[in-house]
Amino acid sequence: MTETLISNTTEAALEQIKETIKTKSVDLLHLQFVDIEGILKHVTVTTEQLEDVVEGKMMFDGSSIKGFSAINNSDLYLQPDLSTFAVLPWTEEEGYAEARFLCSVVNPDGSLFEGDTRNVLKKTVDRAAEHGYTISVGPELEFFLFKADENGNPTTELSDNGGYFEPSPKDLGERVRLEIYRALKAMGFTIEASHHEVAEGQHELSFKYADALGAADKATTYKWVVKTVAKQYGLHATFMPKPKFGINGSGMHVNMSFFKGNENAFFDPSDALQLSKEAYHFIAGLLENVKSFVAVTNPLVNSYKRLVPGYEAPCYLAWSASNRSALIRIPAKKGLATRVELRCPDPSSNPYLTFAVIASAGLDGIEKELEAPASINEDIFHMTEEQRASYGIESLPGSLKEAVEALESGDIAVNTLGEHVYNEYVSLKKAEWDSYRTAVHGWEIENYHAKF
Repeated sequence: MTETLISNTTEAALEQIKETIKTKSVDLLHLQFVDIEGILKHVTVTTEQLEDVVEGKMMFDGSSIKGFSAINNSDLYLQPDLSTFAVLPWTEEEGYAEARFLCSVVNPDGSLFEGDTRNVLKKTVDRAAEHGYTISVGPELEFFLFKADENGNPTTELSDNGGYFEPSPKDLGERVRLEIYRALKAMGFTIEASHHEVAEGQHELSFKYADALGAADKATTYKWVVKTVAKQYGLHATFMPKPKFGINGSGMHVNMSFFKGNENAFFDPSDALQLSKEAYHFIAGLLENVKSFVAVTNPLVNSYKRLVPGYEAPCYLAWSASNRSALIRIPAKKGLATRVELRCPDPSSNPYLTFAVIASAGLDGIEKELEAPASINEDIFHMTEEQRASYGIESLPGSLKEAVEALESGDIAVNTLGEHVYNEYVSLKKAEWDSYRTAVHGWEIENYHAKF
């Protein structure tokens, strides 16, 4: 492996990891990475192999991972990010524990593997750095808890009938969220809030923002921990965006800001909304490109059953300083906390790709100095179609098919993802839509089988 790829392998960090392994009696190390959909994968080795792990000598077959390598060019290596080392609290017992690293994927010559979505985000971070920016991201991931059957398989029965901010006894997920909180805190998260969400069985824990790569690592870890802890309580946690008809779906609102040094580049105290020119250009870039990247931020057939009017899901292309019916919102906190919140992404998306396309679209707006349209402060959900048309408010694509077509018609995705990930992703999503299109669904049986 090349020296540049292991620049975070400082002697001090490695010594601290070795000390933790010793004091916590860590026996096994899980080397984790994600496939093109953001699904976590890992290989497990013993701590005796730590030196080889740190030097990036752990090889695997990339042809067996969705969206990775062809079988005739499949040898890939895992390069751990030492800052992601964490002991897994649910494995700790007397004289034994397990730990993990999140890894980037590299080629045999030590170069970054272009099919690794973590590397895609790194390139976007580098693009921002060329303009002097660092990217700060705070994602908010909602999830549902369903009951599991005696074999541990998920049922369609929700775990409780609580509502927004409701406590026990209606909120039956309180204990599960407490254990999720404890696990995440032990792994280095700063948890800012934990609560029941609007829909029955729906929950959220908010964690502190981080740099773009760190935030994507945290989002990936968060989903894994939530599912793992829920399983221990006989429940199934799902980040499926719309698991139940008639109630709100789950979103992953993405709060993003650009910094120059210690200064928030989106903040300007002299502006009426305290937003800088960069912030307005960023907003314009999102609105200009969102149709072309929504297939990434909302990647499933099911995603577009959430993005419909009436369930607090933003499906209209507009922005506002406070209006939650708009696609883009500017939260009230200003100064260092000034940020742009994109409300359409959902938690089934790959956070590395999601943060990359959002940042890339915003940078596009800044580079081209695009002008943001006027903000919309009225309730868009209750406007008529004619009223929305008079404001020039368009809608997001209504299906995965439309979203993929929009992705192919624009250039933001291919420029951000690179040819490898772009081609694999488009192929995967087209196959998903075709599978859905040709399947016979329960709704069809219920409505047509007896009648015709």
